[in-house]
Amino acid sequence: MVAMIVGIVLLAFTVFAALPAGLNWGSEIVAFLKGCVPVAAAFIGLISIFIGIADLKDKQEAKREEEASKTNT
Repeated sequence: MVAMIVGIVLLAFTVFAALPAGLNWGSEIVAFLKGCVPVAAAFIGLISIFIGIADLKDKQEAKREEEASKTNT
């Protein structure tokens, strides 16, 4: 319940800060998002590459285990 209240308060503050009648931080928010998007895209790309490599290794290991089980039977 506390988490929901904190979330609602933070969301309300965000809307208030972005509105021209509030703190008028709209242009700063847009500039921040423009700066964050390339960095976030780079991190997501790196994570995707690492996940892909791990997936390939897992598939190779599963194939080896399957072949080992066929030769043991």
